[in-house]
Amino acid sequence: CFTAWPGLRRCGSGIGLALCKRLLMEDDDLHLCLACRNMSKAEAVRATLLASHPTAEVTIVQVDVSNLQSVFRASNELKQRFQRLDFVYLNAGIMPNPQLNIRALFSGLFSRKVIHMFSTAEGLLTQVDKITADGLQEVFETNVFGHFILIRELEPLLCHSDNPSQLIWTSSRNAKKSLFSLEDFQHSKGQEPYSSSKYATDLLNVALNRNFNQRGLYSSVVCPGTVLTNLTYGILPPFIWTLLMPIIWLLRFFANAFTVTPYNGTEVLVWLFHQKPESLNPLTKYLSATTGFGRNYVTTQKMDLDEDTAEKFYQNLLELEKHVRVSIQKRDNQS
Repeated sequence: CFTAWPGLRRCGSGIGLALCKRLLMEDDDLHLCLACRNMSKAEAVRATLLASHPTAEVTIVQVDVSNLQSVFRASNELKQRFQRLDFVYLNAGIMPNPQLNIRALFSGLFSRKVIHMFSTAEGLLTQVDKITADGLQEVFETNVFGHFILIRELEPLLCHSDNPSQLIWTSSRNAKKSLFSLEDFQHSKGQEPYSSSKYATDLLNVALNRNFNQRGLYSSVVCPGTVLTNLTYGILPPFIWTLLMPIIWLLRFFANAFTVTPYNGTEVLVWLFHQKPESLNPLTKYLSATTGFGRNYVTTQKMDLDEDTAEKFYQNLLELEKHVRVSIQKRDNQS
């Protein structure tokens, strides 16, 4: 059995490391391939995993999903190494320069939506996006398109009808339909590219199931909940989070989204590892949840989308793929 964890931009901590540890606790015969941008951090993670599971097989491939040439190189390397992939956890994501909307925060504090606001961060965060070397919006390329190209390149390793493979995307409870537009699916004109990219992930998940289930490839989306990682520490300084912890622990009794620790956040990722993909609902998002007393469990959320929009988005990505392949080829020829 082979499990890949592609595209981790911060594989030295957080959800990625916690998941790898938990998967090896479930089955230390797994072959884990850590797909990371920073190789020195990846080597440190590998050493940490092997220290507790010395007989495990843990390998590394370098990839930066915000750079398509890096994605192509990594895909070729994986195809040379392996004949199939059983699980691909698609976790890479960025929220660049998040700005907290103070007015929305204080307005929400004194409203009936205060728990929902803290659970989803809805309306609280804006980001400043930029253009990558591939000419794409950075958040869109990192959170969505780089993964899409990776999947397209790895189809020979993923599509085996005799023994299904599974894609597991990290989405968010903050994936808002109102922040996504087919006419601007890269969210170049908006201020909340992160939320838009997570809704795009939900759409892509549905389209992938529609187009690939008959070929033995299944896709699911999850939300790990509110976890304190490098991503959340980029929103507020660590000492602010420390001050907020008593409030967060109290809110746990009213909302199950405050998983807080990476270990708790991986609950749904480990749960999916044990499920038959054919039994899962492609229109459902699976969520990690933690009770006020610290018990972890998995719950579900019906996604606010329709299959026609998902298919149109998928076709738009295929068209964009053709365009960027031509652009990269021209760039290579000129160099």
